[in-house]
Amino acid sequence: MLAVASGVMFSSCNKEYFNRPPKSQITVDNFYQNADQVNASTLLLYSAPWFGYSGKGGWSITELGGGNGRTYSSDIINFQDFSVTATNFEISAVWNSLYIEVAQANAVINNLPVKVPASVDKAVVNNALGEAHLWRALAYFHLVRVFGGVPIIENTFDYITDYQVPRNHVTDVYKFIVNDLKFAEANCTAKIRSGNSPGNAKVSSGSASALLAKVYLYMQDYTNALAEANKVINSGEFKLYGIDVPGKGFADLFLTANNNNEESIVALQWAGNGGYGKGNPFQAAVAYSSQITGTGDGYGQMGPTFDLQDKYDPSDLRRKPTIMLPGDKYPEINQSSGGYTLPVDASSQGTHAQVKKYVVGTPADNGGVGGAQSSANNTYLMRYAELFLIKAEAIMAGAKTSTNADALAAINTIRTRAGLANLTVIDRSGFVTNPNYVAGSNKKGEHWPTNYQDDLLDERRREFAFENDYFFDLMRLDGYNKTSHPLAMQIIKQQDKGTSDGATPYNRYGNGYLTNITDASFVFPIPATETAADPKLNDAPVPYNFK
Repeated sequence: MLAVASGVMFSSCNKEYFNRPPKSQITVDNFYQNADQVNASTLLLYSAPWFGYSGKGGWSITELGGGNGRTYSSDIINFQDFSVTATNFEISAVWNSLYIEVAQANAVINNLPVKVPASVDKAVVNNALGEAHLWRALAYFHLVRVFGGVPIIENTFDYITDYQVPRNHVTDVYKFIVNDLKFAEANCTAKIRSGNSPGNAKVSSGSASALLAKVYLYMQDYTNALAEANKVINSGEFKLYGIDVPGKGFADLFLTANNNNEESIVALQWAGNGGYGKGNPFQAAVAYSSQITGTGDGYGQMGPTFDLQDKYDPSDLRRKPTIMLPGDKYPEINQSSGGYTLPVDASSQGTHAQVKKYVVGTPADNGGVGGAQSSANNTYLMRYAELFLIKAEAIMAGAKTSTNADALAAINTIRTRAGLANLTVIDRSGFVTNPNYVAGSNKKGEHWPTNYQDDLLDERRREFAFENDYFFDLMRLDGYNKTSHPLAMQIIKQQDKGTSDGATPYNRYGNGYLTNITDASFVFPIPATETAADPKLNDAPVPYNFK
C-alpha cells in the first residue's frame, strides 16, 4: 500500500514537469498493449512479494509451532514456545508480505479490464486475470490461517486516503478464497505438463482446482474436496516423481535442476542471481554450515525435533532428503570435493540432526546460480502428491478407520514412492494407550502414556515436513473456524521438542518444552504497527459485503 501511495503522491505533485513523464516511461496506460506484456503483468506475483513470508516467519509459524523443528535463536524462539507478541519482527514481515501480494494481485485484477486494448486476445487477458485471482486467493489462504479474520481488500486504491478497514469473518475470507479460485479455474489456461521447464512455471486451471481441493478439505466440505481432487488426478496434467516419471524420486524434487517439474502445482520462482530479497532465503537460515552453502551463510537456525525424527521408518526414502543425520553423505552437495558428509558432532539445535530439504549446496553445485542468502531453487506452495492424500481424507470424511479401496490406493501411492509397505486399513483413531510407555523414560516412543494414531496426518507430516504446512494441519483437526483447539493442543504438548547430550551414542533428555500453548496460540497477533494505524483491526470481525 505504501508503494502505491508513494506513486500516487509523486504523480499528483503540482510542479508541471512532474506531470510530463518521459515518453519511454512505463505506466499502466501504455504497458498492457500486447499479449507478451499482459503475460508479463503477473510475473511479480510468483516471487518477491513472498520474501517476507518465506524468509523466516512462514517456517517459524508452521515448523517451529507445529513441532517439526526447534531452535535456540532468540529472533524466532517465540514461535517455538508460543509467546509471539504484536511487536515481533517476523510476524510483521508475514503480514506485510502477504498483503503486498494481495495489493499486487489487485493491481492486475483492476487494471487489466480497463487498460488492455481490444486487439489483445481475450483468452490471454482472462488467463492473466485468473492467475491474479489464484495468487490473491493463496495470499488470503495464508493470512486467514495465520491471523484468523482479516480485512478483505478487492481494490487497494479504495483505501489510499482512508485505510480504516475492519477485519472480516473467517467464514467470509474462506468464501472469498473459494470465489477467487473458481474464477481462476474457469479462466486460467489448461495444461499438460512435461519435463521440467520454464513453461511449467505459471499456474493453470488445474492449479486452481488443486488449491480448491485443499481449501474445501480445510472447510470439511469433503464432497467438493473429493470432486476437485479427482478432477486434477484424472486430468493427467501433473505427474509424480518416482511413480509417473521414471528415473526420478522424492529427493529429486528439491534439486534446483528440477525446478518447475511435473509434480509442481504452485511454486515461488526465485531469481537465479537476484541477491537478497529476490532469491530463496531458506538454505541460508537452516543449512548446517557455510561449508554446505559456499556463500558464507548456513546458520543452522532450525534443527529437526526428535518428535519428527521418530516418525520416519528406517526404510522411508523421504527421511534422508528431508533430515540430515550424522554420517549421511550427499553427493549433490560440494560436488567438486566428492560430496558432503554431515559431521558426527553436528547438533546446532541439540537434536543431532539438521534440515536437508531445500538445502542444495553451493552455486557451483547448482549450475552457477544462487548466492549469499539467495538460492535459486523453487519453493513449493503445493505439490501433486498432496492430491492423493486429500483424496484419501475426503473419502474417509471424518471416519476413524477405512478400508475403502480408493482411499487405500491413494495413500498407498505416496507410501509406495517412499519405499513403505501398503496399508490395509487407514487408522485415524486418535489418542490410544502407548504400550511402550515407561514413566520417566527418555527413550524413543516412551515419553507419554498415550500416542496419537492418525495414518493420514503422519503421512502428510513425513511427506511435507519443512514445506510450511504441519501447524495448519494440526489446527484444522478441531475445525477450520473453531476458537477452541483441544486436540491440536494435546498433540503439541506431547511432542518431544527436547534436546540431548553430547555422548556417543547420545542420551535424549525427553520433552524439553511443555509449552504454554492455549487456544489463543492458534491465531497470531496482528502487528502493532498495523493496529496503531488502523484501530478497527482491534475490533471484532464484521460480515463482508460480497459484490
